[in-house]
Amino acid sequence: MKLSTKGRYAVMAMSDIAMQSGGKPVSLASIAERQQISQEYLEQLFGKLRKSGLVTSVRGPGGGYLLANEPDEIIVSSIVLAADEPLTVTRCQDGDAITGCIGGDKCVTHELWAALGRQIYGFLSSVTLGDVIGKRNLALEASIRRAKAEPAQSQPANITAGV
Repeated sequence: MKLSTKGRYAVMAMSDIAMQSGGKPVSLASIAERQQISQEYLEQLFGKLRKSGLVTSVRGPGGGYLLANEPDEIIVSSIVLAADEPLTVTRCQDGDAITGCIGGDKCVTHELWAALGRQIYGFLSSVTLGDVIGKRNLALEASIRRAKAEPAQSQPANITAGV
């Protein structure tokens, strides 16, 4: 998969702002310190995030960055894409088997990796920044595990299958 540090760091930095801002701008220096990401790298990322309309900048003393919308309105896939991070899993350079696959044709596993890429994009498109900072995506996983375990536990012992 081609998800490098750009997309991950952008999500980490925006999550940091969401948790730390309290309505006040958050400096890149403070994000860099908390998240252990180079401030220079963050400056490059935040230029892209600002151009994409995901953050706004405040100049001057006490300046920094604010989220442009509420965390529940910011989709994680939009952060990753704003960081110029391709969401492709195939080895094709342009994602559609014209270049990079075998002689310009689709390789035998192309559809498998393309489908995985669509699943990843679909997942990231269904998660908001609010879900991340609220750890709601983790709570969903736990509830799914509980739901799978409950039917076996709630079934009376005297019922047999096929009778």
